Amino acid sequence: MYKRFGSVLLLTNGILSRITVKHTCQQFTYLQVLQNCSKIQVGCRGFTSMMAPAKKLEEWSFSEPKLPSLPLDPESENFVRRNVPKSVFSLAAPTPFKTKPQLVAFSEDVLRNILDMDPEITKDEKFVDWVTGNKVLEGSVPLAHRYGGFQFGYWAEQLGDGRAHLLGEYINSRGERWELQLKGSGRTPYSRFGDGRAVLRSSVREFLCSEAMHYLGVPTSRAATLTVTDDPIPRDLFYNGNVKNERGAVVLRISPSWFRIGSFEILTKSREFEELKILADFILTNNFPHIQEKGEEGYLAMFAEVCEHTAHLIAKWQSIGWAHGVLNTDNMSLASVTIDYGPFGFVDAYDPNFTPNHSDDMGRYDLENQGNIGLWNMQKLGNALAPLINNSKHNQLVDVLKGYSEHYQDKYLELFRNKLGLDPKALNEDEISKDEELIVLLLQAMEVTKADFTQIFRDLSELGIDDLEGNKIPESAWGLTTCLKSTKIKDFLKSYTERIKELKVEDDKRMENMQATNPRYILRNWIAQEAIQRAEENDFTEVQFLLELLKNPYKVNKDAEAKGYASPPPNWANKLVLSCSS
Repeated sequence: MYKRFGSVLLLTNGILSRITVKHTCQQFTYLQVLQNCSKIQVGCRGFTSMMAPAKKLEEWSFSEPKLPSLPLDPESENFVRRNVPKSVFSLAAPTPFKTKPQLVAFSEDVLRNILDMDPEITKDEKFVDWVTGNKVLEGSVPLAHRYGGFQFGYWAEQLGDGRAHLLGEYINSRGERWELQLKGSGRTPYSRFGDGRAVLRSSVREFLCSEAMHYLGVPTSRAATLTVTDDPIPRDLFYNGNVKNERGAVVLRISPSWFRIGSFEILTKSREFEELKILADFILTNNFPHIQEKGEEGYLAMFAEVCEHTAHLIAKWQSIGWAHGVLNTDNMSLASVTIDYGPFGFVDAYDPNFTPNHSDDMGRYDLENQGNIGLWNMQKLGNALAPLINNSKHNQLVDVLKGYSEHYQDKYLELFRNKLGLDPKALNEDEISKDEELIVLLLQAMEVTKADFTQIFRDLSELGIDDLEGNKIPESAWGLTTCLKSTKIKDFLKSYTERIKELKVEDDKRMENMQATNPRYILRNWIAQEAIQRAEENDFTEVQFLLELLKNPYKVNKDAEAKGYASPPPNWANKLVLSCSS
């Protein structure tokens, strides 16, 4: 028997108090939340490394919750409020669906290797109810997070989790801490005019893309499960008065943290400086435990790390031709991972002004501008942290921001050099200049000819240096073939082959490395749309196929080739538009 002591919270009739209890068993329940005669038991899973993966829901439980120790909204009723002062979270339980949920896809990797669950658990009806929001599990204190944000450059005041419920925290057998959240699980105090639901089309896209991004090596939240119901959810897709009912869906998604820039901003804008300090200290301790400094120096170190990692994250997006679509400060993670998959998109025909968001009329968040927006958002983060730092040290915030561009450019160059099979080792200024010119020349050729971004790099990885040098480009290399309309691509190929020979890179090794870096398959909008159309007819086989395919996007897949997933996009793909309506 193991013993553990802990400080826990007791909430009765909206009054919060702290008690200390003694634990005497290996897996135990230690907190009861009593509210309006309803009982939620909060359990703690201990010593997970000694336990086999859970095959039944009752074999699994959350770890000891820390998030409820942050300032809680004293109002215990779940109703929409425009202003929830001096709070980081509100207690809010998911709203059950009226129709029976259906589990249509799950990530075996997330279940097995992150949540310590055997995929067998998905056959448990209680599990399906839990991941849909119909059941509150032992060990869960469902919360909705209050945050604000700048949306399209303007302060939008209080926002918050309008359709998401943070179920709890889990420390797995590897010692990794994850926060589990349902998206589409019902109204919260932050729903404003929304219904708290998500529809099938957007949920399929988020589920598939978050997993696809992981396998592309992009820091991201993960998707554990996708469930659908027959509950009708009214949506006006393009905000033109054409409302129709769509199927409701829920994604169980996980992240090391769901805190974002807006988590700090709402407290600073509301002049809630005591709560701001409590939250900053909590995040510093729990999400940046490797930072030894505390107080002002700790906040500065945390800010510096977020700036650097965010710059690297956005450079990674650029390297795969991916645009987020809505880079508001409320959608930017303090853990520097990709979150809140809305109207995202991979660019097909290369256009630096590509934006996947129908609502982004001014192109604020277009592909080319993402790096600049990252810096703009980091400035807002610095402003939010400024009240915690003495005025005499505010110049250090400015110094950190000055380093953002260098972090971004260095990572951008590193990633694109890898895509071109160039030596990633330290270079002198002359070599750096040569490679920068190569990258710019290739992107210019792609822009002029509207060549496919992903396919160009894949073609370069599949053709020998002799063929490239002699402009012997087969029709199957449809990305490069498109580019041959421009003299710039011939200039590029000449400079590129000379550079490869200068570096004395073995051609077989170059091709092997490039094929392991440049994907053959990505979640193009038209591919996702085909899966969504089938799903709307209750056929989820394509969702499941894509989930498996995108686990290894670099290896040729015969079935994917037969489906045309590495072929030129169909003409109708150009007509696809996405909006924030989901």
